[in-house]
Amino acid sequence: MSGTRTVAVVDADGIGAHLPGALARQGLGCVVVRSDTPDAGFARDAGGAGPDVVHAGDLAATAAALRGRGVDFVVAGTESGVLLADALSAALGTPGNGMSRPAARRDKYAMARAVAAAGLATAASLVTGSPAELREWARQRGEWPVVLKPRASAGTDQVHFCHSVEQLDAAFAAISAATDRYGGRNTTVLAQQYLHGEEYFVNTVSRDGVHHVVEIWRYHKALIAGTVPMYDYEEPVPAEAPGVPEVAAYALAVLDALEIRNGAAHTEVMLTADGPVLVECAARPGGAHAPDVISRCLGTNQIDLLARVIARPGELTDGTLPRYRIGTPLRYVSLISHVDGVMPDAARLAPVRALPSFTELVLAAPEGSPVRPTVDLSSSPGYVYLSAPDAARIEADYRRLRELERTGLYTAPVPAAGH
Repeated sequence: MSGTRTVAVVDADGIGAHLPGALARQGLGCVVVRSDTPDAGFARDAGGAGPDVVHAGDLAATAAALRGRGVDFVVAGTESGVLLADALSAALGTPGNGMSRPAARRDKYAMARAVAAAGLATAASLVTGSPAELREWARQRGEWPVVLKPRASAGTDQVHFCHSVEQLDAAFAAISAATDRYGGRNTTVLAQQYLHGEEYFVNTVSRDGVHHVVEIWRYHKALIAGTVPMYDYEEPVPAEAPGVPEVAAYALAVLDALEIRNGAAHTEVMLTADGPVLVECAARPGGAHAPDVISRCLGTNQIDLLARVIARPGELTDGTLPRYRIGTPLRYVSLISHVDGVMPDAARLAPVRALPSFTELVLAAPEGSPVRPTVDLSSSPGYVYLSAPDAARIEADYRRLRELERTGLYTAPVPAAGH
């Protein structure tokens, strides 16, 4: 197993919750670390075992605790663990990422500068705490919409597409008044050029600077309230499809520019008329997908391959890791609520489960929990996988699912008489 026996996973939330099991299947031990800035969007399981180590801000103390447990590899389970995982790897001297500018793996402005410095295309950007400076930048550019987001945004948290100065002012005020998903105040905002094209994400695993493309998907987004982009659905694309090899090559160059050398990464790329341009890159596993569903349709998944390259890095360097192939067409659909309501019960979900292409459903909270109108990924009620040999069947079922959402899926049932 190349000497690796125990792996620390920092913030094993979301898809990262699958990592301990994947590591165990490779014969590796696992220590779960809770960072001091966990993502508030993830529910905590009060009945679970909890983390093995809680980081209270003292890096040396946390590193000593991991050293005492024999940890010789550290990875981030989700976005909130990225900076701490890098710092712990450096403190322990275990395989990690480059530390010349680690903040570029979280701060979207620093990220764009690092990628541009490597000679790669990036969107025009401005960081500012001044609405007047923001208006002047937009005026000089003369291109709408303008994208506004926090410097350390995740998902679609406080991301706005602004089509006017009025929308720009409103979005600036909303971002400035909010805290991010990790409890930090947004003292500045990031403005970026709107990129026209098709958006993809590339999930990878890396070991000692050698990269492997696990899967490539294409995003489809929808605007909520006119200015807020929300993930609508996404589908895997063949590695050899037109434009996709170019996207993959660009994504791997971004990993090198950001010194992502060990672990997983999730890179979002817009394929514009002039070529690929970075949206953002995260040094952790991608998204909220169900690994077993992905493996059934693609033949592999990022979580299992991450565990494999930790346990046996030779499989990456000698090219024996499995390549993804799309078997049965698959669509990941983010649930979207347009109303204040509740998480549906089994009866209300029955028509969803009866869709001919229905494959899997994951809800973000228990039945009966409050549901608010969806404004970003963290307020989505969950997601559904649709899969069928016939793509037209998937499209029809997708449209039926959206109709169910508009016609009462999240509406609280009327209490029976006498109750």
